[in-house]
Amino acid sequence: MRIGEIAALVGVTSRAIRHYHHIGLLPEPSRRPNGYRAYGVRDAVVLARIRRLTELGLGLDEVRDVLADDSGRELVDVIVELDADLARQEDELRERRRRLARLLDGPVSAEEPVSPALAELLGAAAATDSPTAAKDREHLVLLDTVGIGSEVYAAMRPLAEDPAANALYERLDALVGAPVDDPRVAPLAADLAAAVPDEVLAAIPSDGPVTAGFGQALLDEYAPAQAEVVRRVMAALAARATGKGTG
Repeated sequence: MRIGEIAALVGVTSRAIRHYHHIGLLPEPSRRPNGYRAYGVRDAVVLARIRRLTELGLGLDEVRDVLADDSGRELVDVIVELDADLARQEDELRERRRRLARLLDGPVSAEEPVSPALAELLGAAAATDSPTAAKDREHLVLLDTVGIGSEVYAAMRPLAEDPAANALYERLDALVGAPVDDPRVAPLAADLAAAVPDEVLAAIPSDGPVTAGFGQALLDEYAPAQAEVVRRVMAALAARATGKGTG
């Protein structure tokens, strides 16, 4: 993705991204031969976390602490400190305090605060140590930041609660290092696509905020055989959404 695409995806300005680069808050991505920055999903995940934390009222120095390694301050400590300050400005900042209280009452992590609807979905998901399941969680947090509605999360809940879904993640994990033409690719793609309820597709807005470059950036997150599975799933779901079937 180019800087304009990632800015549109996350809902910030290109100028803000350049500023984050300048102050070292967001690492500079690699550049293409033509000199343009090439952003991936990983960059978008970090940028989404920066946006959400600043929306909570944290300054950029506090955001830097939250995003820091283990030596940084814990997010919950920063939120408690900020809440005490907001209490002195209760009339103007009542909505902000409500959001902070919701975070403190729920599962706050050092990674990202999320919307109540997504927090409920993640809390209902069957436990798993799958790396691809963790990656899916990151992608959901990114989409949560750019405006995926609560209707999508509600439609996803039966799938998230189904322990059988973890077996699909484990099959995808097993494709690390496999060739693109691995015989496990096609049946896994079919099973993954079939596991997505029609209600999820119906809840996704046709004019959603995802940019043209996002699909390829998403595929770049995976090993070759895994990416081929994801590509086939995306194509199958797109065909279902338009009523054309998977062929």
